[in-house]
Amino acid sequence: YEMFGNECCLSTGEVIKVIGFKINKLIATICENNEVNRFSAKVELPLNFPGLYKVVADKTPYLSIEEITRKVSIGPTRFGHPCFYSPEDIKLANFTIKHGEQITFTSVEELNGTMSVNCVMVRNNQTHSFTLPLSQEGKFYECEDDQIYTLKEIAEWKIPKCRNRIVKLFNSLHLWDSSNPLPENFDGCLILMPVYEVQAVMKFRKDIVHILSDLDVEVKDITDCYDISSFLQPLSLEDVFERTSMEFPMVVEIMEGPSESQKPYNLLSTGKEIIIYKKYQAARVLASEIRSDSPKRHFLIPMSYKGKFKRRPRELPTAYDLEIARSEKEQLHVVATKAFASPHKEFFSVSVGDQFLVQQRQTSEILYEGRKKLVDVLACEQILSDTYKKVLLPMYMEGSFVEVIHDKKQYHLSEICKEFPLPFNVKVSVRDLSIEEDVLAAVPGLQFEEEITDSYLLISSATNPVESWEIPVYRLHMLVHLLSKDVQGVVPPVTKTAVEEISEEQYYMVRRYENQTLHPPPRPPKKPT
Repeated sequence: YEMFGNECCLSTGEVIKVIGFKINKLIATICENNEVNRFSAKVELPLNFPGLYKVVADKTPYLSIEEITRKVSIGPTRFGHPCFYSPEDIKLANFTIKHGEQITFTSVEELNGTMSVNCVMVRNNQTHSFTLPLSQEGKFYECEDDQIYTLKEIAEWKIPKCRNRIVKLFNSLHLWDSSNPLPENFDGCLILMPVYEVQAVMKFRKDIVHILSDLDVEVKDITDCYDISSFLQPLSLEDVFERTSMEFPMVVEIMEGPSESQKPYNLLSTGKEIIIYKKYQAARVLASEIRSDSPKRHFLIPMSYKGKFKRRPRELPTAYDLEIARSEKEQLHVVATKAFASPHKEFFSVSVGDQFLVQQRQTSEILYEGRKKLVDVLACEQILSDTYKKVLLPMYMEGSFVEVIHDKKQYHLSEICKEFPLPFNVKVSVRDLSIEEDVLAAVPGLQFEEEITDSYLLISSATNPVESWEIPVYRLHMLVHLLSKDVQGVVPPVTKTAVEEISEEQYYMVRRYENQTLHPPPRPPKKPT
């Protein structure tokens, strides 16, 4: 049988080592008007099909913990922490799980000879940790999931074995065109049915063979009577990162290179040997292009970036945003770009072009529907031609302001992160000359959104190690195998700065999981309460 996409074939008697399986593509049944029982068509979706989706909780219960561990992906990342609830109380040795309480499964391990699931549960703002044995029976239902996912993430983590998955389109992330298999303006549900592929290695071959699961071929399991040590052992970047620090540096050969074309990933081709010096967590600044139309470009900028930035004015839509934007370092100066007529004589009516120096938040008493009320206000000074006038702006005011920048200084990235709160608007004033093509220099304006921490491997070419660079562990798909070459004591060459441009889906994933416990303050009411 000929392999799809590979220049090889399966012959009778061929020995292959199966190293795993994964979903190759999805067959999606389109549901009309969100009604699962009303179908319109079936379409084939690749895993990189754009868009963000919400998972619909499966209404079919699992009948034991063992069934959950067999069919649901449970792993070390945040994707692999599924949540379930039981309609009945579960009594443990020193703890009772009440019916309907959400149980998060974090990992599976053997405890005192019994396979168990490590679980956490939050009750009265307190986290409780406990274990459930795989032999625990009962009905377990999937909890509602308020997160959003790409199709690739759903395929890897959110489709149980032997079950389909219903998802709802949350954000298409791109304009519809005739090549899109989904209907125009589609906002319904999709029933996803996975089509799997088997990943295998063949003897005397260094690449990965992908065999679609619908290939009509008979095989025999000969694991117990065959020396499998003659096969290569592929490792993902996640597998490499999980190794102990004492095992670095190491030399590996790339068995399957990344699909990304941007530098330096385009240098990581199949068959190339690289040195992996170490693993670590590194800081990045998440930045987005400032533009009114969509789509925007998004970047992860390392702290080693040597360019300089000048400040750009921020657009602040409400008085509440003025309060958030002000700082102790300097007085916030803004100009109004939208008029606001105050319904109360105690508050100032704003005209387009009015300029203000923002002072502080306070409360003010007003007469509202015949009764005195205390209202949150923002104390400001209106800038007149030769004097200043003290005025009060209600926090619920919806106007529009643009910041006036007096600071002409040029800043390095580390200085901005140290001296100013994010988000922060800038433009590149001096490009990084150490980068062959500084993509940030061509962007007219950037908003630094937040500082994040991510996992990286430091690598270089094994044959010509003149420079090293960092590769992200969780955003780059590669398969490598270890080579028995001694590189202990090898010092990595100078690390080359690389600005990583990420896709819209990757941007949402980074924003979604960074500082999950931190939420922006709520908008104030439009009317005084």
